[in-house]
Amino acid sequence: MSKAPRNPGGGSAGAPKSSSGQPVKFARRTPSGRYLSLSREDIDMEGEMGPDYANYTVHIPPTPDNQPMKDGAEPTAVAMKAEEQYVSNSLFTGGFNSVTRAHLMDRVIDSDVKHPQMAGARPARCAMPACDGKVMRNERGEEIDPCECRFKICRDCYLDAQKDGCLCPGCKEHYKIGDYADDDTHDVSAGKSLLARNQNGEFDHNRWLFESSGTYGYGNAFMPKGGMYEDDLDEDGAAGDDGMQDMNQKPFKPLTRKIPMPTSIISPYRIFIVIRFFVLIFYLTWRIRNPNMEALWLWGMSIVCELWFAFSWLLDMLPKVNPINRSTDLAVLKEKFETPSPSNPHGRSDLPGLDVFVSTADPEKEPVLTTANTILSILAVDYPVEKLACYVSDDGGALLTFEAMAEAASFANIWVPFCKKHDIEPRNPDSYFALKGDPTKGKRRSDFVKDRRKVKREYDEFKVRINGLPDSIRRRSDAFNAREDMKMLKHLRETGADPSEQPKVKKATWMADGTHWPGTWAVSSPDHAKGNHAGILQVMLRPPSPDPLYGMHDEDQLIDYSDVDTRLPMLVYMSREKRPGYDHNKKAGAMNALVRCSAVMSNAPFILNFDCDHYINNNQAVREAMCFMMDRGGERICYIQFPQRFEGIDPSDRYANHNTVFFDGNMRALDGLQGPMYVGTGCMFRRFALYGFDPPRTAEYTGWLFKKKKVTNFKDPESDTHKLKAEDFDAELTAQLVPRRFGNSSAMLASIPIAEFQARPIADHPAVLHGRPPGTLTVPRPPLDPPTVAEAVSVISCWYEDKTEWGDRVGWIYGSVTEDVVTGYRMHNRGWRSVYWISKRDAFLGTAPINMTDRLHQVLRWATGSVEIFFSRNNAFLASRKLMFLQRVAYLNVGIYPFTSIFLLTYCFIPALSLFSGFFIVQTLNVAFLFYLLTITVTLIALGILEGLLKVMAGIEISFTLTAKAAAEDNEDIYADLYVVKWSSLLIPPITIGMLNIIAIAFAFARTIYSDNPRWGKFIGGGFFSFWVLAHLNPFAKGLMGRRGKTPTIIFVWSGLISITISLLWVALSPPEANSTGGARGGGFQFP
Repeated sequence: MSKAPRNPGGGSAGAPKSSSGQPVKFARRTPSGRYLSLSREDIDMEGEMGPDYANYTVHIPPTPDNQPMKDGAEPTAVAMKAEEQYVSNSLFTGGFNSVTRAHLMDRVIDSDVKHPQMAGARPARCAMPACDGKVMRNERGEEIDPCECRFKICRDCYLDAQKDGCLCPGCKEHYKIGDYADDDTHDVSAGKSLLARNQNGEFDHNRWLFESSGTYGYGNAFMPKGGMYEDDLDEDGAAGDDGMQDMNQKPFKPLTRKIPMPTSIISPYRIFIVIRFFVLIFYLTWRIRNPNMEALWLWGMSIVCELWFAFSWLLDMLPKVNPINRSTDLAVLKEKFETPSPSNPHGRSDLPGLDVFVSTADPEKEPVLTTANTILSILAVDYPVEKLACYVSDDGGALLTFEAMAEAASFANIWVPFCKKHDIEPRNPDSYFALKGDPTKGKRRSDFVKDRRKVKREYDEFKVRINGLPDSIRRRSDAFNAREDMKMLKHLRETGADPSEQPKVKKATWMADGTHWPGTWAVSSPDHAKGNHAGILQVMLRPPSPDPLYGMHDEDQLIDYSDVDTRLPMLVYMSREKRPGYDHNKKAGAMNALVRCSAVMSNAPFILNFDCDHYINNNQAVREAMCFMMDRGGERICYIQFPQRFEGIDPSDRYANHNTVFFDGNMRALDGLQGPMYVGTGCMFRRFALYGFDPPRTAEYTGWLFKKKKVTNFKDPESDTHKLKAEDFDAELTAQLVPRRFGNSSAMLASIPIAEFQARPIADHPAVLHGRPPGTLTVPRPPLDPPTVAEAVSVISCWYEDKTEWGDRVGWIYGSVTEDVVTGYRMHNRGWRSVYWISKRDAFLGTAPINMTDRLHQVLRWATGSVEIFFSRNNAFLASRKLMFLQRVAYLNVGIYPFTSIFLLTYCFIPALSLFSGFFIVQTLNVAFLFYLLTITVTLIALGILEGLLKVMAGIEISFTLTAKAAAEDNEDIYADLYVVKWSSLLIPPITIGMLNIIAIAFAFARTIYSDNPRWGKFIGGGFFSFWVLAHLNPFAKGLMGRRGKTPTIIFVWSGLISITISLLWVALSPPEANSTGGARGGGFQFP
């Protein structure tokens, strides 16, 4: 049985030096403007940890010798809470060739902070002379008095008092912790009887085994027979039943099920694919054997395009032959992970941790209110709060984003408990309050209406504060800059210098506590520009306590939360360091910085990434995705991809922003193979897979018949005392090569085996081959301490990735515009599988491109990335044997489909060329050509109908809403931005195609009428295909039409130009002839 290593993210994983060897200094800026050193004499409380920390390894199992042991006295629980409070109230900055500093902030935002977890909460001041530090607080925000005399003391002075004989500065007596200690009973190292040391000071395994009657198998320090906790005993004092034997006797309950498509639908679907394939073969054969000798150039162009279209259709349809549906069972998930059992008597959550990433870059292009609403929906998601952490990456380093996130954390104190109390859906406040209909539907509590009204008022005030942040920051900065100018002028007068020679004071951007913002300033300055600023890390909401914290029944409270858990997940603001001369790799680089930062701080085994405009619409979506990861065989799944759904799209979806064919057809069909592609936002990753490792078991496909062969990449350690390391998961990786791949952060390297172990499914049945013991994740994670956060600052520096494999094998892959597709391809190429999950209620909702120009640029970016993939080593032709054949075909189609635009553009001009020249792609419209054309069209329509039925079988609702005329007119402004026409060079090809085909139809019709020998068959053939082209340009034409019912001026201009052009062409090609009576001679015509 495998054993779990201990998470090094707590105090034991920290070090007073960063991974680069730079010293870490801690400082606090007081209101008087001076800095107080918080170095604690190079962290002497931690002892000389530099060399030990560099060689820190993870031992299995975590027996008492593997717990964080201090050289001096153990810090009490009060000190640990003070450390965590200090972390949450400090802004950490650092980077390349700079000292990592922790700036203790008196305030983060201008408004009041109420939640005890949030940074900037204002407790009383320390009573020590010449100290203005903050008094320590507990989880509820109540002040902690370490001594019975109630002497007010801050964290730093308390630590100093511990070093000086542990005497209280107030009563001069030894600290009597009493009821304030709240010692953590979960810490194995707290038991003095277990601290068996030999004469050399090393841990004595034999003595420990004798005293504890422990073993290194079942019943060890990690999984004791009597339970994980001291109170895990029955009433008679006996331990519970043998959990391992009991779970082997229970029937296995799967968390997910794979539901095949009904035979009545999937069989005709496959039959029509085969029929259309053979019809295309016969048609193309007939076309090649029957060239148009009158116009070989026209025939050659058409046959080349049609051959490519057939090839492209085949690449698109082959991966679609095996679509599937899936279902999840949340009741079984709760039973396995959150229900009392022999291994978890008190029903503490055994679910793995989840780190949620939100990326933003520019608050001007990405409104901070939208980002704040996304954060609020994440903080309110239905998942164990102690297992959840949210990281916000601000690639612009803007103070506006920083303070907006702080405001969101403050408002979460009201919003999150409200959502839990009344089961609110969706949990994005802006979307929730914008819902139309009866808000009381389905609500059972009598105080819902009152609570909703109060929260709505608070949210309106919150929006006002968010929207007023730009002006607030500007006014504050102007005031502080003016003060600095006055100070400089006063200094010059006192020194007798010439005021005309006053040095220029930098126009800084100031934070709410009266200090310089270390990121980007409004007026760019060296070290304070968008591409040149230090790394910034702020714990907005510190990690919650492991036990529920219910609200107090107080009349002063806005809402009664006495029966609601008021804890909030950890929230971290991060802005990676940027310096000139470094390639920061845009979004992919920001995501990799988040991976490293979160690995040091929380190290959740799973990662969920969002764009700043995507929010959680279904609060059960995370649990549903976790069902796949925690089910049997889940250890081979690298990610769960959710479909991208959008709001704010017009009812007709004229720009195809929903991408229905791709998300509801292609992606679901790939789920029946090796899994869907990774398409960006809304994807839950396995952290271990992002590190570039192979899955525990995979399959290789060899030979012409692609014979499947199972391969085991790594096994569980045979010895329970084996030291699990990163190189154990890759045969090509050695201890010397590990830093070259992942960098030189010891905490980062130590987190890898922990993330792998915690991501395993529960081994509750022999069929689970690569699992972990039940109850292993019920132990609370260690609290954050300053050295840990300082280490996180070092891994987001601009130099960290130099000479490593980040972006090449590890993390998000660099070198492509579509880094998401390449990242998913690399995982599939190593043998991982992925899952596509379409929940009944849309999991996530986002904002689509608002107008046609933005949509065209988005499609162009995708196509550019696909071309880059085709001409790189990520081409599916070069894939390994671990990639299934049909999966390889799907990735080939990704790289090839942009080239279809060349043939499509050519083919759209052929009808116009045919009408101008008087020739057609075939010599005559005979029965064979029309039969093939009709058959291809019918099979195409049938396939479209069956794909729609497959979509219905998947549980995706297809709705049609009738809207009254008046209502449509009232809501017309909702889509006002959608109909704005912005000129772009991408508009030239479709406009040219449309104009040319219209002119060609008019020209050919006039020529046929006045012809002495009219050839109506060729005109009808060319005219039909021209109308076919124009019909496909209808959405584009609707986009040019702008808002409904209003025609822009450009349409009238083009119409006039068309009329003039047609008239001039007619006069030039067929001038009128005068007859004997002086009138114009007209020609007659007759239909064939």
